[in-house]
Amino acid sequence: MDIQNKRTVAIVGHAQSGKTTLSESILYFCKATTRKGSVAEGTTLSDYSFDEIERKNSINASFLFCDFEGIKIQLVDTPGYADFFGEVISSIRAVDNAIVVVDATTGVEVGTEKAWQLLDEAGLPRIIFINKLDKEGANFDKVYQEIKERLSKKAIVLDAKDSVELMELAAESDDLLLERYLSQGSLSEEEIDRGLFQAISKAKIFPVIKGSALLDEGIESLLKVIKKYLASPLNRARLEILDANNPNNKKELIFSPDSFFSGFVFKSIFDPYVGQLSIIRVFSGKISSNTEFYNSTRKIKERFGQIYILQGKEQRPVDLATCGDIVAIPKLKETQTQDSLCEEKEPILFPPLIFPESLISASVKPRSRQDEEKISQALSKLTLEDLTFKTYRDPETKELIISGLGDLHLDVMIQRLKKRFSVDVELSRPRIAYKETVTKIVKVQGKYKRQSGGRGQYGDVWIEVSPLERGKGFVFVDKIFGGAIPKNFIPAVEKGIRQAMEEGVLAGYPIVDIQVVLYDGSYHEVDSSDIAFQIAGAMALRKAAQDAGPVLLEPIMDVEVLVPEDYLGQISGDINSRRGRIMGMEARGKIQVVKAQVPQAELFTYANDLRSMTGGRGTFTMRFSHYEEVPAKIASAIISQYQAQKKEEQT
Repeated sequence: MDIQNKRTVAIVGHAQSGKTTLSESILYFCKATTRKGSVAEGTTLSDYSFDEIERKNSINASFLFCDFEGIKIQLVDTPGYADFFGEVISSIRAVDNAIVVVDATTGVEVGTEKAWQLLDEAGLPRIIFINKLDKEGANFDKVYQEIKERLSKKAIVLDAKDSVELMELAAESDDLLLERYLSQGSLSEEEIDRGLFQAISKAKIFPVIKGSALLDEGIESLLKVIKKYLASPLNRARLEILDANNPNNKKELIFSPDSFFSGFVFKSIFDPYVGQLSIIRVFSGKISSNTEFYNSTRKIKERFGQIYILQGKEQRPVDLATCGDIVAIPKLKETQTQDSLCEEKEPILFPPLIFPESLISASVKPRSRQDEEKISQALSKLTLEDLTFKTYRDPETKELIISGLGDLHLDVMIQRLKKRFSVDVELSRPRIAYKETVTKIVKVQGKYKRQSGGRGQYGDVWIEVSPLERGKGFVFVDKIFGGAIPKNFIPAVEKGIRQAMEEGVLAGYPIVDIQVVLYDGSYHEVDSSDIAFQIAGAMALRKAAQDAGPVLLEPIMDVEVLVPEDYLGQISGDINSRRGRIMGMEARGKIQVVKAQVPQAELFTYANDLRSMTGGRGTFTMRFSHYEEVPAKIASAIISQYQAQKKEEQT
């Protein structure tokens, strides 16, 4: 097919705006399906996974295609919930255009704004489809005005070709047209079309179509605009790439079927029958089935078999993929999401996708030994499929942690573990990696003596324990003179001290930021041993820690909150209520950035709370900063809980 006759289009918008119904309506109108599917009945081509059918909303991006008047259209139906925004990010990389769906009853919502911002950054052309005009409470004029105010003043209805506004917008896209318009006062329909194509395909104006996907209204108008004005793969927005041999060397990718092959793996899907499917956007050149490509990310060649084009869950074989195509290749051994594919003689790298941080976490514990054996492989597959889903073993608490973009995100992943991989788990709030330390200098003796017939055990040490600056860790100083303790037993003393530090004395948390000086002791020629001095060292440390004013420490996080100015007061008050300290504020365009330090223990629900406080318009990032002493009242509750739990375990 002539590349000029291809269109790749993402359908984006807020949750429940009707994106999946619109994709069904387009396919049905183009006779790509014989029956229009229903979200309510779970019969749509794009929402085909068990969790999407159950929840009656999109969770994954899905891939569809149809033909309209000689134009091949590839659609990517994306989810609208914020918890699955990673799917929108990866999908926008793979397309040349977008349809932004706006609900005529609710107007421009936060999901619409976020998707629009991403499309602005990518410079992609887009059509705005005002949907659900058949519903009670629909108000086209109000929503249209809202679009102009919150998305772009360049949004315009294309109904009246002779309107002055439309003519002026078309003229502004081209110097020759502008000159003609200024001299003659009008443009012909052909000139208007030429100007509109230039303006729309370059994302300078945004056509607005009104309709109802449910009733198939406005679909033909939408398709005609896609055909006439949206960008083909040859005149899409520019894309900067890197030279794989010299990543500092940036250049612009040339979109052409005759250029060298280049493609980007923007998504992976695990199919229950064929395994991993790598979803690839071909940006230039061509690739044939049963050949090989060069993976410049991993510096390897990989041979593959059949290429497929996806129609929902159906995989249709094709012999060739060329510039502009979105295709799937199964069972690649080395290639993963975010990898750049090309020819070895022209090694290039695509810039990586940037996803939001996963800020809500849970501790995962398999319910049975059988689940424990399967969980690692299952979680690994889920993280490859969704790059906003993270899993790791916390080195401090030894817990297995999963992280995502929200409660719904984690809930979906747990259901997938159970239904797709037969792994059942228990979820709990992750433990805080508290620490313990001391506040005073003390000197104590640790003496271990046991005689039970035959050879006994004897170890005797004197140590001085003192606090260090926060973050200094542990310092051990050997000041034994005159052979009070033989040199060969000194490492055993240090080992015992370190073991006792790991156990803590207040609430079972490791002791940190202390210096221990071993300055005296005694030994027995026969009964002294490594184990005796190890036990003596541990006894001394425990006693010293109890006498040296032990306190509990908690991790403090650097938090950066991005919110519209209207929410500043509410955000500041909420941070204070979480025992946080505001360190500063600054403006970034229309967004205010609040910088604060907040105890980690107060942040477990912050992702959901911030979303609720700001109507989804606030975002935040956090990273570990330092440890601080826990306030006495809170520390007392933590210690009491630990002691009660310990008592219960002993009984």
